Amino acid sequence: MTLEQTALDWLEDLADTLAGTLLDVVPIASVLFGFQYLILRRKVPNIGRVVAGFIYVVIGLTLFLVGLEKALFPLGRLMATQLTSPDFLGLVPELATWSDYGWVYLFAALIGFSTTIAEPALIAVALKVQEVSGGAIRAGGLRLAVAAGASMGVTLGTLRIIEGLALHHLIIGAYAVVIVQTLLAPKAIIPLAYDSGGVTTSTVTVPLVTALGLGLASVIPGRSPLLDGFGMIALTCLFPMITVMGYAQMAHLLARLRARRATKSPSAPPSSPEAPS
Repeated sequence: MTLEQTALDWLEDLADTLAGTLLDVVPIASVLFGFQYLILRRKVPNIGRVVAGFIYVVIGLTLFLVGLEKALFPLGRLMATQLTSPDFLGLVPELATWSDYGWVYLFAALIGFSTTIAEPALIAVALKVQEVSGGAIRAGGLRLAVAAGASMGVTLGTLRIIEGLALHHLIIGAYAVVIVQTLLAPKAIIPLAYDSGGVTTSTVTVPLVTALGLGLASVIPGRSPLLDGFGMIALTCLFPMITVMGYAQMAHLLARLRARRATKSPSAPPSSPEAPS
């Protein structure tokens, strides 16, 4: 394929993606502007900045989606293929056990953590939580807790594909933990924990995790991409609920221990007037 043909293919893909992005964004803009002008009957403040923002959104989403299709999706499939190849494992895949795929688990954990940390939806939610809570909940701590949960979910999803475990067993077990934590966790953190699971399933995490799952299911003997390749997203958005509530429970417990120690410790004697300041 010549360089000119490659450039034309890229431009064609870019144009198709741009058209699809416009079809996705136009209904959102129609609802917002329609309610502003027809229901509220008020002008949109700073209309120029708002329109420019929508243009930036369309351009950014278009480039991002093209990048996913051209780079991240193929890279995810390639990594899954290479990490499970007989040359890398040093044995025949049919004879491999779950413990022979250590590098796959490590890659899955790092992918789950790094993509969640970079998730724009999580960043936006974390900053708003820090603002609303007056700094009581730090954005960085929340992002780390959610990313740790997503990393656990992706790793468990990888183990499920390799071992052929039943997805519903894992989902039921994890939700049992969530229900118990919901009864024990501080009430103020529960809604945030449930929302934290949802914000992981967005533009960065979903494509890479899906590509990894489909890639593994395509190369692991006896696995079906349709039956086994999906389901990792469910685990990825489930485990952040556990880690966020666990993070809140641990912080609450440490705060109670510090308060108890402060209550039991004797008060310091008052300093004499002759003592130097």
